Amino acid sequence: MTASTANHPTPEPSPAAPPPLPDPCPRPADPLGAAGLACEITAELSSRLRTVRLHGFRRPTARPPALVAVAHGSRHPGAAPAVRALLARVRALRPGLPVHLGHLELDEPPLADTLAALRDAPGPAVLVPLLFGHGHHVTRDLPAALAAAGHLSGRIATPLGPDALLVEALHDRLLEAGFPTGPHHGHRPAVVLAAAGSRAARSARDTARTARLLSARLGVPVLPGYASAVSPTVPEAVRALTDRGHRPRDIAVAACFAAPGRFADQCAALAPGPAAAPLGDHPALARLVLHRYDQALCARTGSGTHVIGAATVAV
Repeated sequence: MTASTANHPTPEPSPAAPPPLPDPCPRPADPLGAAGLACEITAELSSRLRTVRLHGFRRPTARPPALVAVAHGSRHPGAAPAVRALLARVRALRPGLPVHLGHLELDEPPLADTLAALRDAPGPAVLVPLLFGHGHHVTRDLPAALAAAGHLSGRIATPLGPDALLVEALHDRLLEAGFPTGPHHGHRPAVVLAAAGSRAARSARDTARTARLLSARLGVPVLPGYASAVSPTVPEAVRALTDRGHRPRDIAVAACFAAPGRFADQCAALAPGPAAAPLGDHPALARLVLHRYDQALCARTGSGTHVIGAATVAV
């Protein structure tokens, strides 16, 4: 040992820094990432703004307006468990938020019973449709149901599509089903976005917009295909893609359904290639439900959110 090292001993190595914790809300590194980030920022800001009053902050224990998730309903044995799992994830993301479930048809509890049970709830309610476009259920049935609940005032949120968070969930379900990623080595993958279908023109525009967003995310063609009411059907969309040179086994079907059901099963059976599962309790879908709830509370009348009843929602 030299004199210099004796006078200046080598310092003990500092302990290695612990690895960073994983991001609980990873954001996709693609052109839709900015939109997804904006969704999350809006949700966080609106959540915090609900605690603000003119002269400071109100008690954080103040009970927020109820979120009433409105599912279509199905006799499929997997439908109810999937919806309840989604709402369990919503509750876990927003503890203290009253979250209720009502069905438009075929399943329990009916929406009318859910709204009747909110008779003694403080403040108005926010109905969040677990639907993906502005079809007649959203534009007619939900306003009628809320108007019939004369004891209750509230708002109706916009449907879940189109949105970057919806595209995130669709993308992940496709990957889970075996949709190819990375270089395709001569293959030409394509996707049919399977949806329930509606004669409402606005609903078709919503689905077409979701298809374009998913196409941008995947970098492959995506065509809508409907289970009922309108064209193109799923087989017609598959034929349109094969006419463009896509091999049938390279064509996947993405399920734009919140839960298993007759339409979801029919569309999956028609897939010539991978068939994605319904969205279920995907984390991005749970975040989207809360985002729609927050949007409804922040929206002004006439901005796409229906306000029913005499009371208004104070943000």
